[in-house]
Amino acid sequence: MSNYLSIATVTASLQRLLQASVQRDIDGARVTTVRPGSVSSGGTPESGVNLFLYQVSRNSALNNADATPSRSKGSPIKRQAAIDLFYMMSCYGNETELEPQRLLGSVIRTFNDQPLLTEAMIRETTLDSTFRFLADSNLADQIQQALIIPINMNLEDLSKTWSVFFQTPYLLSMVYKVMVVMIDGDETMKRALPVRDRNMGGIVPFPHQPIVEQVASQAGRFDPILLDSTLLIQGRQFEGAEVRVRISGVDIMPTEVSAHQIIVPLALVPPHLLRAGVQNLQVIHQVSTGITDPPYRNVESSVAPFVLRPTIKSMQVYSIEQNDDLRTANVIVQVNLPVGVKQRVILALNEWTIDQPAVYLLSLSLVTRILTK
Repeated sequence: MSNYLSIATVTASLQRLLQASVQRDIDGARVTTVRPGSVSSGGTPESGVNLFLYQVSRNSALNNADATPSRSKGSPIKRQAAIDLFYMMSCYGNETELEPQRLLGSVIRTFNDQPLLTEAMIRETTLDSTFRFLADSNLADQIQQALIIPINMNLEDLSKTWSVFFQTPYLLSMVYKVMVVMIDGDETMKRALPVRDRNMGGIVPFPHQPIVEQVASQAGRFDPILLDSTLLIQGRQFEGAEVRVRISGVDIMPTEVSAHQIIVPLALVPPHLLRAGVQNLQVIHQVSTGITDPPYRNVESSVAPFVLRPTIKSMQVYSIEQNDDLRTANVIVQVNLPVGVKQRVILALNEWTIDQPAVYLLSLSLVTRILTK
């Protein structure tokens, strides 16, 4: 699912996708996102495509995805809004040289070749320095794909749409719909059970339980977490008298703690306790009970996973044999993290050629799969 930045992220992703195409086809053309009435006001280039979001509607198919079937099971889910976005693509430029028509052809070709916004495209948009305000967007994590669909509009419907833009001259236009965008709410739909009894048992009230929302590398949100990385833990209610972070069963003292953020280097965890792959993490508050036995009690967050990526230290290839076009060899790869007996390990080898290159994936059981690019 995605947060409140998803609508703006879709618009920015479409703008980046079209910009690369129209700039290549017509020199000096730009993609703007202003109101159609502002195109001829001097704030836009002489030729280009204006991408304007003029309508937002509920998606009837997915609008009730969070309704009765899910609530009847008692699952604590968040409310969701499923919406479709309608964009007016207006092309303008030198009419004598048919620039609007050439630009419209470029738009149609681009969306025909790329009919959906992929995860990679959305992540590139959020990492673009031009769109710093979209850095916290999580649209790329949405399960449903955002499809780009052309809308057939007759002359009457098109004239009604343009009549919304008061006293704005008509430009050669086409309408596209992006479906579907799912926006999550902040509150869950499950109601808490009524309190039947209050009994603290001689223990003082505990502070609020810490909530971990995200674990990432301090170097960057999308950077891999390595053995020497520093973890950036984001969430709520982190501050406390005694704060610990439990990783692989070891409680360590973080270097920095605030209400919504904790910073802890992985170097504080004994290396032999870590494994390549998924690790578990908890934020723990150690609070006084007010009694002698036990004097302290832990208030723990839920377990949050993160992926620890190993680094290749060395590689040896020996016993190379060649039979016609086939080769066999033994490969020893040494990494900086222990690998468990039941963990799945695959070695990927890229073929060194420009003529139909292939990648060879070899598992520990020596079963080879060949994927041709």
